[in-house]
Amino acid sequence: MRRNLLPVLALLFGTLFLFMGNGLHSLLLPVRGTAEGYETTTLGLLGTTWATGFVLGCITAPKLVRRIGHVRAFSGFISVIAIIALLTGLIVDSTWWVVLRAVTGFCTAGTSMIIESWLNERATNESRGAIFSLYIGITLLGAVGGQMMIPFGDIHTPMLFMVCGICYCVAMLPTTLSNAASPQPLKAVSLDLRALYRNSPVSCLGILLVGIANGAYGTLGAVFGARAGLSDSNIAIMMSATIFAGAVMQLPAGRLSDRIDRRYVLAMMACVAAIDGLLLFVWQPASPVFLITLVIIYGAAANTLYPIAVAHANDFASSEDFVKVSGGLLLLYGIGTIIGPTLSGPVMTAVGPYSLFFVTALAHVLITAYAIFRSRRRAPIPAGARDAYTNMPSANAQMITPESMSLANRTDVVAEAVDPEVKFG
Repeated sequence: MRRNLLPVLALLFGTLFLFMGNGLHSLLLPVRGTAEGYETTTLGLLGTTWATGFVLGCITAPKLVRRIGHVRAFSGFISVIAIIALLTGLIVDSTWWVVLRAVTGFCTAGTSMIIESWLNERATNESRGAIFSLYIGITLLGAVGGQMMIPFGDIHTPMLFMVCGICYCVAMLPTTLSNAASPQPLKAVSLDLRALYRNSPVSCLGILLVGIANGAYGTLGAVFGARAGLSDSNIAIMMSATIFAGAVMQLPAGRLSDRIDRRYVLAMMACVAAIDGLLLFVWQPASPVFLITLVIIYGAAANTLYPIAVAHANDFASSEDFVKVSGGLLLLYGIGTIIGPTLSGPVMTAVGPYSLFFVTALAHVLITAYAIFRSRRRAPIPAGARDAYTNMPSANAQMITPESMSLANRTDVVAEAVDPEVKFG
């Protein structure tokens, strides 16, 4: 196992800095924008345009990579991201920020797909599961590490934006300096909504709603914290702690869903997130300790929903369609993250910062109701015949591309699943 992992350690090191830059930049922009007095609706568009660019990147970036090659494409994508990170520190203008975030999202999809395809190429049957778990852990560590840099710099100066640029440049080095052969060409994953819905209505609608809730909180959580009176350091702690709480809850929630109908677990966790969100909206606690504690509970429940919904969809899909189903659901999640900030920004402007959790609660109530409804309409797959649950923190799903689905420990089906001719239904 050690011999199988050594060839990818340099690439994973670069991945750590890529996600560190992503985590810092994605939190720094709304925090700085709030300090500059930008409207909540405008700050919500930062997430909307980023997610739009990311989804488009997942669909179209493979064509560019096939045309110019992995190394050139990776260098180009990450150079653009680094330039934009520096520009947003120099040009403090909401309109430019919104436009540039779309380009960043597109290029982030391209860089992530290249890294994931490279890991796929280096993985063996024995190491694939370990590499996938390590990759997910590194994306989590990088995103949280980037966010926790906020308290150590002055958000009113370009310094932290410069740190973002440094992180991106370091991320470029392992792949650019490698003399290893480029991986096989990337394959774009098509989004067939009808086939996704036929496969699993709960997963299809549920993941769209999870994307709406997570996109709203992921984009505007920092804005909420600032307008609720939290300091920059407390905002960083709140945002990072929700990611960690969701990661910790993965194992117990996943194991429970392996034993009982996953739709019940999905409904239960969504109900907890909905109640917690409504409590935040109604109570509006003034104490930072109580406020952050409630938000952490929210993150622990909300961030279990995505992987459970993916596992439920795979229960009803044939084995050769695993990548098709999971990749399509991931793109559907991306569409949800486009909708979430777009809806939440105007609501927060009209009602107040705590209304962010009213929007997320509404999405989670719908997930709860629909999961219970569908459990009465379709029998569950017997526990022994279900697909194995795989940890996949949804807080990071917005930065993971369909290419990563091939890294899951199902090596006997990957070759068929990435065939563009394969259909599922």
